[in-house]
Amino acid sequence: MIDIILNGANGRMGQVLQTMIAHQPNMQVVAGIDREAFEADFPTFQAINDCQVKADVVIDFSHYTAVPAVLDYCAEKKIPVVVATTGLTDEVKEQIAKTAEQTAVFFSANMSLGINLLAKAIREITPVLEEEFNIEIVEKHHNQKKDSPSGTALLLADAVNDAVEEKKTYIYGRHGNDLENSLSELGIHAVRGGTIPGEHTVIYAGPDEVIELNHLALSRNIFASGAVKAAKYISDKTTGLYDMEKLIDEK
Repeated sequence: MIDIILNGANGRMGQVLQTMIAHQPNMQVVAGIDREAFEADFPTFQAINDCQVKADVVIDFSHYTAVPAVLDYCAEKKIPVVVATTGLTDEVKEQIAKTAEQTAVFFSANMSLGINLLAKAIREITPVLEEEFNIEIVEKHHNQKKDSPSGTALLLADAVNDAVEEKKTYIYGRHGNDLENSLSELGIHAVRGGTIPGEHTVIYAGPDEVIELNHLALSRNIFASGAVKAAKYISDKTTGLYDMEKLIDEK
């Protein structure tokens, strides 16, 4: 049995994870952390440092400001951690790398299996198209999403830059009357509205033809499912930094 501490347990994703983990035969939530007090059928705390419950993995689906304390906690107690929170600063990403020297850390800007397969596809096709095609990314999310552009859009943009000979400059939205729109630029555009769970489109626009790669998240379940897969994958690891691509490659 894999015992889970769930940070952000009473948030939207935390509640989805509670339900999904409850249906796993070899996994259970043994403690939940959330900044607002809540009731559950497991011990709950408002700060992770107050939790002394033993666990095999911590899954963090909270707010970027809560992640440093989670990393410190897991490093001290040598508990593997799945960081599924988005909008992380460069400083927190540096802390993730340092924490991975003390315990196992699984971090991906998107926990969806489909998005990570899309990133792999981008790395395959971009070298063939980069000389003649403009590349743009459009991401759409619900109106409650706080960060822009999404971590997933940046993940996909980084996949493009991993594959090109000359790194592209990220342009966050386009405005003005004298734009060059050169091939060296990669435009990233954000839409916020309604209850869109998440949609990402990578556009390759070349002479007389356009290729679009699209991923549409129909519910938050795909992200919870990815986090559960990550927790199972990392539960027997001791140290190191892991991501969804490594998980896919080992399948």
